[in-house]
Parts: sequence; structure tokens; C-alpha cells
Amino acid sequence: MYSSSLLLKTIPFFILMITTGSGFPKDSATHPQIHNETKPLKVGIIGLVHDHVHWVLGREKIGDIEIVGIVEPNTALAIKYSKQYGFSMDLVFASMQEMAKARKPEAVMAFNSVYDHLKVVEFFAPKGIDIMVEKPMAVNVAHAKKMIALAKKHQIHLMTNYETSWYASNAKAFEIIDKGNTIGGIGKIVFNTGHPGPKEIGCSKEFLAWLTDPVLNGGGALPDFGCYGANLSTYIMKGETPETVTCITQQTKPDLYPKVEDDAIIVLTYPKTQVVIQASWNWSHSRKDMAIYGKHGYVICENNEDMKIMANEKDGPKSIKADPLPKGVHDPFAYFSKLVREDFPLKRYDLGSMENNLIVVQILEAAKQAAKTGQTVVWNEYFKPE
Repeated sequence: MYSSSLLLKTIPFFILMITTGSGFPKDSATHPQIHNETKPLKVGIIGLVHDHVHWVLGREKIGDIEIVGIVEPNTALAIKYSKQYGFSMDLVFASMQEMAKARKPEAVMAFNSVYDHLKVVEFFAPKGIDIMVEKPMAVNVAHAKKMIALAKKHQIHLMTNYETSWYASNAKAFEIIDKGNTIGGIGKIVFNTGHPGPKEIGCSKEFLAWLTDPVLNGGGALPDFGCYGANLSTYIMKGETPETVTCITQQTKPDLYPKVEDDAIIVLTYPKTQVVIQASWNWSHSRKDMAIYGKHGYVICENNEDMKIMANEKDGPKSIKADPLPKGVHDPFAYFSKLVREDFPLKRYDLGSMENNLIVVQILEAAKQAAKTGQTVVWNEYFKPE
């Protein structure tokens, strides 16, 4: 197990992964909700149409959060989940306005479509309420910039959550490459992310309705799973943007996904590093693995805990299991609670940060353009300095 000092020093991924962008402290006038940190964080859930909401429903027994309100206009869906998880329908409201007025949450978590993330920020940021959204942060760069501007103006935390942010193996990989010479300078990073397909694995009809919509999700497999590699590589590259973005997409199952691509390969080039992101709804199995290749070795994260490390070819690879994450920063909800209450001073390129996730959305947008035109996107030509 890692010590607290080691976490702060060598694995900023855990404690230092979300930033407000300018490191500003919250004041009581802007954030009157700050109070006794031993009490659970009072959160509002915005939307039940994202299947990741199952991670938080019924979780209150842990004691770090309390769901005080839910916004879901689909009454039938709300009733279904209330029966499944035992929450009262008195917590459910048809609009953000009604919920905010009646329940006064300290923070909110968005489990609606990616397109609707902007609406959540537009409503809650002016109220000084911190926000967590599911990945990716926004459906396009225009939305992302509006969200970030609002978050900075109203001095709130805007956190983007990825499942891979809580992988102990990824954290261990970051520790290894931060040491510098274990595997040598990074030459290539390869991400394999996805599953056999959202319909194939049994995603809910409410989830599928927007996940397979090119407007509400911004595409199909490309944004859904391309965002993981874009997020992790931006962290590893310390916020550096790629020089070029190339992308090939395919629609191999038009009968199932007629409106969007189900497969994408994104290639990012940096001065000394190449990143390959293979995002697909056509894998034989669910996977989110990462391989980092250095000059003389590699680190492979096979899943949440299983890893292979090779320092040099002569000694060969060894298999290890990464230690579990420390309690309190082991999942997004525990971390979000600490983030709201304790205002960590965080780095600009950390995994949940606005800066990192703006770059993620830019990479996805450039990838869509590259796939559409068949031409590699040159970053500094496509994204003109403002």
C-alpha cells in the first residue's frame, strides 16, 4: 500500500487528479454549503438515463454522500429504479429548477446525455454548486469552452469522471514512468478500449437512445471509448497537445448502429511519441487496457490491477498486481466528496481537470474531422490560437 506522502509526491493521479483550472479557494459567500466535513455530501443526481448511474444509486450506506434529489422527467424510469434501489419518489423531480429549489444540493452529478452536460453547468454553476459529469466532458469543443468559462467565472469544481481514473494499475504505471529511467523515454502508447457493443452487452434502452445518437453523444464508439486514451495520454504527456491527429472509422454493424460508427482508430503524434487509440464496439470482450513502451522496456496495464513490466529485454517481463487505491480516493464519489469539501490544490493536466478534458474533446473533434475528410489534422492549423 502506498503511503500518503508517496501518493502526493509520485502519484498525483489519486490526490491531484481534478483541478478547477486556476486553483482558486472557495469562499463562504460563493459556497455557503461548506460545513462539517464529517457529514455526508448532499448531492443531486441529474438524469437516470446513463447506465453508470447504477454506480451511485444505493451507495449511500458507505456514508460519504447522501442523494437529496434526482432530476428525471421519465417517470416510468424513475419508478423502476426507485423499486430497484429503494429510494423514495419524493426525491424525484422533473426539472433542475424544481429539484434545486426543494432539495438544495451541495453538489450535483450528471448522468444524462453528453449533449446535456452544458445545460447542467449553465444552471448550477451560477449557483456556486460543484459538478461532476461522466466522460467525455462535452459533446464538442464549443460546449466544452462554455462549460469551462462558467466554472471559472463562478469558481466551482467541474470534474469529469472516467472509470480508468480509478484503476490501481494505471496509477502504478504513472509512478513507474515518473521515475524516468525504468523503461526509458516513452516512444509509443497503445490503448485498447471498448466492448462487443452497447446493445450486445445489454445497455438499457434509455442509455442506447442517446449513446447511439450522433448529436446527443457526438458520435458512437469514437467518443464513447476514444476519450479514455485521449484522457490518459494527455495526463502522461503532461498536458502537451499532439502535433497531428489521424483517424479511421468504420460502421460494421449498420443494422444495429445505423447513425454512428462502431469502430475507430485514432493516431496522435507528438515530437517523440506516438499514441494509438483503438476504440471499438466490436471487441470480443470488454476491455480498457494500456501499454506504454519506452526505449528499453514497457508497462502494460491489462485491467484494473494486473500488470506486466519489463525494464529490459535481457531480464524479461514480470507480472504484478497493483496495490488497491487508498480508501477515500478509491472511486469517483468518495473523491468528489473530498474535492468539494477540501479544495485540493491540483495540477492543470490531471485526469479529471478541465484543462485535460478540453484537450480530450479537441482530440475527439479533430479525430472526427480526420475520419470525415480522410486527411490528417494538423493541430496548430485546425485549432487556431485565440
